[in-house]
Amino acid sequence: MFAGPGVSWFRLLLVAAAMVAGTSGARALDRLDIRVAGGSEELQAAVEAASQVRTLQGQGQTDPQDLLAAARSDYARILSALYAKGHYSVGIRILIDGREAAAIPALEAPRAISVIQIAVDPGAPFRFGVAKVAPLAPKTELPKEFRTGAIAESGAVANAADVAVKAWREAGHAKASVASEDVVADHAAQRLDADLRLSPGPRLRFGHLEITGEERMRERRIRKIAGLPEGETFSETELRRAETRLRRTGIFASVALTEDEKITAPDLLGVTATVVEQKLRRYSFGAEIASLDGVSLSASWLHRNVNGGGERLGVAAEVTNIGSGESGIDYGLEITLDRPATFTPDTTAGLVLGYSHEDEIDYALDAVTFGFKVSHILSETLTARAGLTFDFLDGEDPGGSFRFRNLSLPIGVTWDKRDIANNPTKGFYLDAEAKPFAGFGTTGSGLRATMDGRAYRSLGAPGKVVVAARLQAGAVLGSELLETPRDNLFFSGGGGTVRGQPYRSLGVEVTRGLGPEFLIGGRYFLAGSVELRTKITDKIGVVGFVDWGSIGLDGFTGALTDSHAGAGLGLRYDTGLGPIRFDVAAPVSGSTGDGVQIYVGLGQSF
Repeated sequence: MFAGPGVSWFRLLLVAAAMVAGTSGARALDRLDIRVAGGSEELQAAVEAASQVRTLQGQGQTDPQDLLAAARSDYARILSALYAKGHYSVGIRILIDGREAAAIPALEAPRAISVIQIAVDPGAPFRFGVAKVAPLAPKTELPKEFRTGAIAESGAVANAADVAVKAWREAGHAKASVASEDVVADHAAQRLDADLRLSPGPRLRFGHLEITGEERMRERRIRKIAGLPEGETFSETELRRAETRLRRTGIFASVALTEDEKITAPDLLGVTATVVEQKLRRYSFGAEIASLDGVSLSASWLHRNVNGGGERLGVAAEVTNIGSGESGIDYGLEITLDRPATFTPDTTAGLVLGYSHEDEIDYALDAVTFGFKVSHILSETLTARAGLTFDFLDGEDPGGSFRFRNLSLPIGVTWDKRDIANNPTKGFYLDAEAKPFAGFGTTGSGLRATMDGRAYRSLGAPGKVVVAARLQAGAVLGSELLETPRDNLFFSGGGGTVRGQPYRSLGVEVTRGLGPEFLIGGRYFLAGSVELRTKITDKIGVVGFVDWGSIGLDGFTGALTDSHAGAGLGLRYDTGLGPIRFDVAAPVSGSTGDGVQIYVGLGQSF
């Protein structure tokens, strides 16, 4: 801009300032009013959630062109939201500074928008008159929401059709579909009649499984892992189960099983598995810090496909108690080789070789483990496992040196019904194991049993406030205390049991021969924890917790049992991969510790 004769620079600055102010005002939205007649909080929330205008306002986007486009789309969005609630006689008015949004041409957006008013009259809810789907496969259970007299939510019709088609597919009719839909709304009677007719199609069997996209995996092994029952009656469950088996190997970045369009005579339906393989190797690292126990570091390396058959070779290392004021450094190394689809498509077999060194307050030991293990997937939430393991343990305590050798047969089961494994808001988790062991030489024989149960419940909105509880128990039966391998005994204290108490500080005081007293683990163990987890923002949460643990010599209760407890507060920051945990705890009972302890790690404490 240039100043001509007689035009002062001051006046030009005033004009420029006015233009800037005008531009700023043109982009402002002073008020958004959303009103739903009838005062229903549920409908109000549904309309607000559906409104694109409200979304833009929440994001601070107030460009007039964008607001007009959003307002024009809100008619359909709000109408669809109310159909989903069973309201079909709906009146919607959206006024932009007093003008109906639908009457404003899309290319003639006003330069400034000050007030947007959304007024919705939902009308009375409609109810189902006719609610029929036919023919139905045997034992089909339609949704309870789809019945005569129920509020006619639009989603109930779609859900009923989906359930009915899936039931036919489960019975072998892979080409089942909706042949016709007769859905009529009677506005005078406020009734919705829905009559759906299905076409089941022929009963089919699984045909040949075609594999595409594989690079290093052998086709024969992919078929073995998928376990698709070729030649047997088609089943939606079996199809998805085969897909899941391929995914859980960790070998593939994506897996999709699709059915052929055409049927192969006489009744075979081919399936194509399209896979994309992941990178062969994976590395991971972890760290935790506790004020008294020191730093714990862990690292792992995984080769996903050693020999083209899905064999997984893993190496895991851990170093703990670095800088601990109570004990020396512990460390360990474990090598595993697992092979999926061994014996059955749902069975994984493997070998394990491990070495560990423990340098505790009252003893030091070195342990070597070698074993064979199998795990079997019983369902999406239930897994069983078994193994055969030889353990060699050599160490020294104030009573002298000791050596344990034993052969064990651990058998366990895990039942996991949590909604999210690393940050659950509802459900439960249960792990139980029984491990008979036979000792050699001076090592005793007996049974070691353990249990770890966890439960989660949201109070109010899902995930906003969560109550989490944990119960741990263990017992060694049949073997005398000093004849039991040290790694089979139980301690309490530290981040995994009782926060606020030093790591493994509660055990049993014993003597050997004429030596001094020293601490080893007990034969009986109980521990419980309760946490109240509250989200302050989407990323930040606050946790209050109480932990308790006990160690017994000859039972869970009695004179030869001791206990301690701790309590504290914590912060959580959600990273998407799991929350970063920062806990501060102190003892509240027992004689094993004093002072405040700090714990930092990734993931919830349980």
